[in-house]
This record gives sequence, structure tokens and C-alpha cells, in this order.
Amino acid sequence: MRIHDLNELDREAFAAALHFAFELSPWVVERAWTARPFPSVEAMHGAMMDVLNAASEDDKLALIRAHPELAGKAAIAKALTAESTAEQAGAGLDRLTPEEFARFHDLNAAYGKAFGFPFIICVRLNDKSSILRAMQARLSNDRATEIAEAIKQIGLISKLRIQDAVTD
Repeated sequence: MRIHDLNELDREAFAAALHFAFELSPWVVERAWTARPFPSVEAMHGAMMDVLNAASEDDKLALIRAHPELAGKAAIAKALTAESTAEQAGAGLDRLTPEEFARFHDLNAAYGKAFGFPFIICVRLNDKSSILRAMQARLSNDRATEIAEAIKQIGLISKLRIQDAVTD
């Protein structure tokens, strides 16, 4: 899809075309529609991040909570979005040893208990070892730091997803 074509769409069609960018949260894309026309993919994603950064904490938490746990129940049940499935597989999370799976399970549980939402990281920029290290390290952060980090990681995830699908 081309940026020019996206600029021509009405709000509903624009949100439908880019619904995949922010995990089960098309509101981010829909709210950014008012900033069009976008001169570039970068500018379009920037407008979406402006929407996200200006969102209420409740909206941010809803977006964060829309993301699945890494190597979690949804992955096992094959209930992830196509984008999350491909991203987790690309990082090797679909090929964990029993020990690695147990480590992910334990860290997911500890992280969820500490913060009340799933651990978010751009898996396309990591592998299973670096993800496990980050999960362990970030457990020592406070909640506000983790909300900010989750939003930063969602920005990276959505940028890569959009770059894959949209051309200038």
C-alpha cells in the first residue's frame, strides 16, 4: 500500500487498512487520521506516536494489555494475531526448550504480578536470550518506567509493521 493512497482514505478505511500496526488497538491509527495528508511513512508513524503519547494512562494501559505474553498461553493456543505470531517465531520463541519455556513462564508471571500488564519488547530487534535478559533486568524498574518503556517498545513494533506494509 502507498502513503498517497492511504492519505485519500476516509477515517474508517484508513483505520481498517492499518489496524494491524498497534496490537488490537485501531484507535491509535484512527485518531492519527486527522493529521493527514502525510508526506511520508515516517511522518505518518510520527503522528500515530503523537496520538499514543498524548493518550490517557488508561488508554495506554489498554494498548499495553492488548499485547500477548511472550511465549505465553495465547502463543501455545495459536491465538495470537498474525503479526505477533510471525514476530515471536522470528525471535525463536516458538522453538523454546522446556527450560527456556519455564523461564519465560516464570518471568511473565513475576512481571505481570509486579506491573499488572505483560512485558513488551520489540522481539524483531531481539532474540530469546536478549529478551530473557531484558525481562529479568526490567523487573527492578518502577511501574511508571515500565509503562514508558512499553510505549517506547510499542513504537518500535508499530514502526516496523508499518514500514513492512506501506511505501512512500
